[in-house]
Amino acid sequence: MAWVIGDVARMSGVTARALRHYGEIGLVPPAWVGANGRRYYEERQLLRLQQVLVLRELGLGLAEIGQILAAQVDEVEALRGHRRRLLAERDRLNALAGVVTRTINELEQSRKEGTDMITISRPENLFEGVRSAQCMKVLHGFPELVGAVEGRASALSEAEREADERERTAQMVRLAELLAAGVPAGADAVQAEVDAQYRTLARSRAANAEEYRAIGRTCVENEHWQAVYEAIAPGLAAYQRAAIDAYAATRLS
Repeated sequence: MAWVIGDVARMSGVTARALRHYGEIGLVPPAWVGANGRRYYEERQLLRLQQVLVLRELGLGLAEIGQILAAQVDEVEALRGHRRRLLAERDRLNALAGVVTRTINELEQSRKEGTDMITISRPENLFEGVRSAQCMKVLHGFPELVGAVEGRASALSEAEREADERERTAQMVRLAELLAAGVPAGADAVQAEVDAQYRTLARSRAANAEEYRAIGRTCVENEHWQAVYEAIAPGLAAYQRAAIDAYAATRLS
């Protein structure tokens, strides 16, 4: 049985334009093209499209997906690998949801007790399983910076990745402590922490002022990363953005 491109678009939720692009780059070519120019897809192409969509949901780019699909030999084993990735992502999100739940409970308890203070959650490693490259994928419009981060991340050993994850969590907790103490975002102590963050980023590539401000905006405009910051302390996302804006204005402009 074969389906025309319009049918596949309706079934998958992928636009016909995207499907044509997938075919042009060799990611999901049609089974055949009719004399009238219409593209037809069979079950094997639909299974391949399913794999592409799963890997896209896991945050992989089209080039990386193409490499994975080109390297796979057995479709069943490939699907088992995709399932393992999905389960790992589920566990990561469950852990993050647990951190957010604990923060909500702590805040509700403090309100019942009549206290008005910022509660700081100190997870051992909030970024466990979250690579630097994944964090940067939400940064649109700056492909050179994102590419540099992805390149460095792919070269790290597993031990180095774990150290990178723990370092980013520790940086956020220290910034939250300054927020709780009422230290202004432009103060020297806060700017020293932002400088440490910037130097961590600069291991991949030194960002210019525009790029660094864009990273700051992502802290509050991207729902996922705002939740990560708020899991540490309420208001931390906006505080991080303000601190980055101040750093970019004084150190990078």
